[in-house]
Amino acid sequence: MRLSLILAGLACAAPGSAEPAHQTPAEVIAAAPAAEWRAIDPADLLVIDFADGGRSIIQLAPSFAPVHVANIRALAKSGYWAKGAAIYRVQDNYVTQWGLNEAQVPLPAGVVKLPPAEYLRDLTGEAASDRGVKLAPFADSYADKAGFLENWPVAVHASGKSVSIPHCYAYVGVARDLAPDTGMGGELYAVIGHAPRQLDRNIAIVGRVVDGMDRLSARPRGQGALGIYDNRASDIPIASVRLASDISVADRPAYEMMDQASPSFARYLHLRANRRDAFYEMPAGGVDICNAPVPIRKKAS
Repeated sequence: MRLSLILAGLACAAPGSAEPAHQTPAEVIAAAPAAEWRAIDPADLLVIDFADGGRSIIQLAPSFAPVHVANIRALAKSGYWAKGAAIYRVQDNYVTQWGLNEAQVPLPAGVVKLPPAEYLRDLTGEAASDRGVKLAPFADSYADKAGFLENWPVAVHASGKSVSIPHCYAYVGVARDLAPDTGMGGELYAVIGHAPRQLDRNIAIVGRVVDGMDRLSARPRGQGALGIYDNRASDIPIASVRLASDISVADRPAYEMMDQASPSFARYLHLRANRRDAFYEMPAGGVDICNAPVPIRKKAS
């Protein structure tokens, strides 16, 4: 697979000639042709249905955390979370966390209890010509640079030798205890506030919420320590967790993401950094990696 890394700083250079007057990022997304979108594999979509209604859908990132994602798939296929899992922690401006909250439930066969620390993706074994690493004029506060790899945002470390997915809003990580624990994937959290980038390279990021973020972010805040509900009656039960690939084709949700190598993505990034539509008096001239989310939409029937 070709690994093309586009750094966020490239947003400063407008592709092609003059752009349409007052064009917005949303207009670029709406106008992007079908050929510039890539379907998300249904095996990479984790579908969470809540007992009180609604669902959240997470796109998994197997090329960045392969063992953790394999665990999550095995847990979903076994019905692990159907045995009493719930949202039990909602810490304001931080995370919503769910799982079995220390309930003793046997793990299904094949789950790795102590996965490797998949906090960084080593690129040294990948050909530089395939990585297509390009340095950008904008520095990242938590890394050498920041950009996109395989349609995921990444922080770039060690002069391009490794990358990590940043803790952006709606991104999903694996809760863990102190090292050497790395979390096996049964307890997950989603970022619901300002990006806690200090957690980068300290926890495995396994995906991002692509739909139903309100079912995670708009929950009552926990009053206990770290936002944990101090009354178990406040927990929000989870009815089921499935892979979209295990749902019938007629009923499964389907999504697609904009290809980072497309002209529309380049223009989108440029406009995220250089807004010139009617509301803006002064373009920023740059963009934080977490403020340029990869466009994702429901796939047309």
